Amino acid sequence: MFIVAVAAVGFSAAVAATSDQYLIHRGDQLSVQVYGEDSFKQLTPPTVLPDGTITLPLIGRVKVENETTEAAAHQIARQLQKYIRHPAVTVGIATAGQANVLVMGDVKTPGKYALRAGGRLTDAIAAAGGLAPTNGALPYARVSLSDGTLSHISLQKLLTDGDQTQNIALDEGSVVYVEGPLSFDVEIVGAVDRPGYIQLREGDRLATAIAKAGTSSNSYADLNHIFVTRTEVDGRTASHEVNLYQALQNGDLRYDPVLRKGDIVYVPQSRRPGSSSGLLYLLQRWLIP
Repeated sequence: MFIVAVAAVGFSAAVAATSDQYLIHRGDQLSVQVYGEDSFKQLTPPTVLPDGTITLPLIGRVKVENETTEAAAHQIARQLQKYIRHPAVTVGIATAGQANVLVMGDVKTPGKYALRAGGRLTDAIAAAGGLAPTNGALPYARVSLSDGTLSHISLQKLLTDGDQTQNIALDEGSVVYVEGPLSFDVEIVGAVDRPGYIQLREGDRLATAIAKAGTSSNSYADLNHIFVTRTEVDGRTASHEVNLYQALQNGDLRYDPVLRKGDIVYVPQSRRPGSSSGLLYLLQRWLIP
């Protein structure tokens, strides 16, 4: 892509840019030429500095960041009027700049990525391979820009609801951290292969906990009568019987509750050894994408 604009101060006509939507960014290399001026013909494409300026013969520094190539050409032409009569200025994008951004946290491939100038949060997440698998609502992202500005962005609003106000622009040295689900432990006792504490992630359900604890045919687990005991914030403790079969057979998530930190899961032993084999098969199928 090479974007060019011409401005001739003192004349009514101006040649429009190939794309008047592109805004000049830090790190862009610009092609600046002035008709009839050899010093500009031999000029090495100036790079837009971190303060948004370029340095040109005769006029020195000119701020061009966030300007279209056409607007930048007109601005340079106006300042050159002090030295040149009716200057005709050509401005183009010789090379679009890049911004090196660090992406960490709950993404598939964390690392440092070079984004196009003007790249946004979605570009950084895409460069990192997208979000890691998660249950429930999408997480938040903490974005730190080079000037120290810190933003807390809802990826649920951005990626699911399409709220583009959350899609902030990134610059050189920006850091993106995608928060991951919180980890916690629940205790599973009874007819499972590995009773004890099981680590889950925020949003995980009962079926995931049972699968992690293991329910081979030798465990004789009765998945129709699982008891989940939970202590509420006010200190009250309540135990609920769950028929996981309804979730596995019919896809009814009401029977596959989301677990919380401190939950105790009791899996009784089936009164009829071997009767749970069909349920174990369903459990495996339920958890395989």
